[in-house]
Amino acid sequence: MKKLFGLVFLMLFLVSATIYTSSKPQTAPTLEGTWELINRYNWEDGYVSDTIPNTNGYQQVKIYSKGKVMWTRYSPEDPNEWFGYGSYNTTDNSLEERLEYGSKVMMSIQDTIESFKFELVLDDNSYSQISLDQNGNRTFSENYRRID
Repeated sequence: MKKLFGLVFLMLFLVSATIYTSSKPQTAPTLEGTWELINRYNWEDGYVSDTIPNTNGYQQVKIYSKGKVMWTRYSPEDPNEWFGYGSYNTTDNSLEERLEYGSKVMMSIQDTIESFKFELVLDDNSYSQISLDQNGNRTFSENYRRID
């Protein structure tokens, strides 16, 4: 009887351990990590009107870590340097970046734009930052995939 009681107790323990490990809460996707631009979209009337692929060696990478963002862009056809560093905040569906410093071209843009605000569509391995016009209509998006 003691052996049977011990066996039942062991089985209950194993079942409860299995339920506990399989019922851990899912974590929400996060921007933390390194991302590579895969393409861009133009939007019209709420729909993607054009996909702009990366061509001719064009590359863009963003790194998000502990509330900070750093990005760089390389295009063999553009003699300007493009990079920036600053802070970022997200909500479930928005991304805001505030640059602290960057390349000469970016600093001239940053002089007129205090922060860059986007609609955010995020999952575990991809995200899109979507620019909106003054009426809230989608105009342009950058689409990234996680590389780290």
